[in-house]
Amino acid sequence: MRGRWVIAFVRLTALMALTQSVTATAQPVAVEASTAMRPITIGETLTIASAALNEERTVNVYLPDGYAGSVERYPVLYLIDGGIDQDFLHVVGTSQLDAVWGRSRPVIVVGIATKDRRRELAGPTSDPELLRRYPTAGHSSDFRRHIAEEVMPLIAARYRISGDDAVLGESLAGLFIVETWLRQPALFDRYAAISPSLWWDNEHIRQLADQTLPQQAAARPHILIATENEGDELAAITARFFAALPTDGRVCHAPQSQNHANIYHAATPMALQFLFLPGEAPMAQFGFVVPCAE
Repeated sequence: MRGRWVIAFVRLTALMALTQSVTATAQPVAVEASTAMRPITIGETLTIASAALNEERTVNVYLPDGYAGSVERYPVLYLIDGGIDQDFLHVVGTSQLDAVWGRSRPVIVVGIATKDRRRELAGPTSDPELLRRYPTAGHSSDFRRHIAEEVMPLIAARYRISGDDAVLGESLAGLFIVETWLRQPALFDRYAAISPSLWWDNEHIRQLADQTLPQQAAARPHILIATENEGDELAAITARFFAALPTDGRVCHAPQSQNHANIYHAATPMALQFLFLPGEAPMAQFGFVVPCAE
C-alpha cells in the first residue's frame, strides 16, 4: 500500500514540474521600450453642416492604393449607409481586394452615413400603419439633395476625381437607389442595389416605376439589382417589380442564392465589378463572371 502512495507522489511531483515548465515557457516576451503603437488609418472623416438635413452629417472617404503621390484621377463609389459602424469598412476592403485581383478598377469610396434610415432612405408614404410605426419616414428627397448639393460638390473640390461615379447600397439603401434611378437617374453614372426593400409601402416602388418609366424616354444609366432567395411571397413581389422595368439591357437582374442577412457580403464583389469594369477583363480561371457586365 505504501509503495502505491510513493508511486503516486512521484507522478504528481513530475506532473507539477512539467506544468510549471510549460507555464514558464508561455510567459509573454518583454516588449522593447522603443516599440511604439501606431493607429491604422484607412481614410478620413469629413463633417458637413447640412442645410438639406438641417444637422451635421458625416462622410467617410477611402483613397485607393496609389492615390498619394500621383496625379491620376479616380472614379468614385458613393456608398449609402457608409458610416464606420455601417458598411464602410467591409465595402472598402472588398474594393481594395477587387482592385488587387483586377476584378474592378481602383476607386475612391465615399461612405455617406445615415442616421434615421426610414426618414432618409424611404420615399413619401400615406400608409397610416407605416406612419404610426415610423412617424419620421418618407423624406428620401432631402437625403438625395444632401448628396447632390453637398456631398458630391465637396468630393469634387477636395479629391482628384475622374467624373465617373456610381452608387451602391443594400436593403433600404437599395430601395433608395432604385427610387433615385427612377426619379433622378442622371445623379449617378451607374447604380447597384443589393436586396432592395421592394416590399416597402405596399410595393410603392413598382407603382413609381409604372408612373415614371413611360413618361421618361431618355436612356437611363445601367443598374444592377441583386435579389435574395427568401420564399414565394418575396419572389412574387420581385417578379411584379421587374415586369414593370425596361427590357433593353439597362437593367441587370442578378438573383442570388443567399437570404437578406448574408447577401451583401456575397454580392458586393460582383456589384463592384459591374460598376467599375477593369480595362482588361480578369482571367477566366478566376471565376469573376458578372451577369450583364458586357
